[in-house]
Amino acid sequence: MSRTVYVNGAYVPEEEATISVFDRGFLFADGVYEVTTVLSGKLVDFGPHMKRLARSLGELDMPSPASEDELLTIHRELVARNGLDEGLIYMQVTRGAADRDFLFPPKDTAPSLVLFTQAMVLRDKPAARTGIRIASVPDLRWARRDIKTVQLLYPSMAKMEAKAKGADDAWLVEDGIVTEGSSNNAHIVTADGTLITRDLSHSILHGITRAAVLKLAADDGVRVEERSFTLDEAKNASEAFVTSASTFVMPVVEIDGQPVGSGAPGPIARRLREIYLAEADRTAI
Repeated sequence: MSRTVYVNGAYVPEEEATISVFDRGFLFADGVYEVTTVLSGKLVDFGPHMKRLARSLGELDMPSPASEDELLTIHRELVARNGLDEGLIYMQVTRGAADRDFLFPPKDTAPSLVLFTQAMVLRDKPAARTGIRIASVPDLRWARRDIKTVQLLYPSMAKMEAKAKGADDAWLVEDGIVTEGSSNNAHIVTADGTLITRDLSHSILHGITRAAVLKLAADDGVRVEERSFTLDEAKNASEAFVTSASTFVMPVVEIDGQPVGSGAPGPIARRLREIYLAEADRTAI
C-alpha cells in the first residue's frame, strides 16, 4: 500500500512525490536530517530531535523550513495518515533548489522539507535477544560528524564492508580509537561495571538516544565515564552495545570475530534497553 509523504507543504502519495533536480541536497548533500521513533503511534524524544535539528541548521547557516510546532503537526499527521503504530519518521531539510554553484544560493532561497514514514519492528527486534557482530573499519569521514548531514556514503560503504566480513555493522576507528558506529553511538562496559562512551566533540554525532540512555544509566546507579576508548579495550570489555533511534540499546557480542565478554548480551545492556523502552513509553507524545 502506498504511503503518504510530505513534500514542501503538501501531503502526497509516495509515487507522486518529487523534488527539483536542482535541489542542493541532491547535488551537494547540502542538507540535514532527523529520524524520530514512533512507538504505539507516539513520537519518542521529539523535543531533543528538534533541538539537534536546530543545531545542525545553525552550524550550516541553513534556514529552518518550519517552527517546532509546525513540524510536530506534520509528524503527527503522517502518523495518522499512514496508520503508523511502530516505526520511524525520516525528516530531511536541504538548502533548497538553485542553479548548481559551490557558493550558497541567496539567503531568501526557500529550504526544502521532506518527511516520510517507515513501518518496522523496533521493540521486539530479534537481534536485541542475540546481539550483533561488529567489524572495525577505518574512519574516513569528514571532521564535522556532530552535524547530522545527509552525506552518508562512507557510512554506507562501512556497513557494506562489515557485511562482506560476515558482521552485522561497523565500528569506525581513527588512530586506534573507536569513534562511533556507522549509524549509532558505541559503548563498552568494563569489568567493574563502568559504562564508557566517547565524549562529545566534532568527532561523533551527539546521539539523542545516547543522551537519554546515559541519564537513565546514571539514575539506575551505573557509573558512566565519557572518554575515548581503543578498539583493543572494546574487544576486551565485559559488554558492548550501540544506541540509536532505531535500535534503542543493542548489545554487541562480537568485534572482529572475537567474542565480547561471554559472547552473549550482557546484563547492563539488557537492563538499559528495558528501562529506556519504559521511559520512551512514558514520555512519548
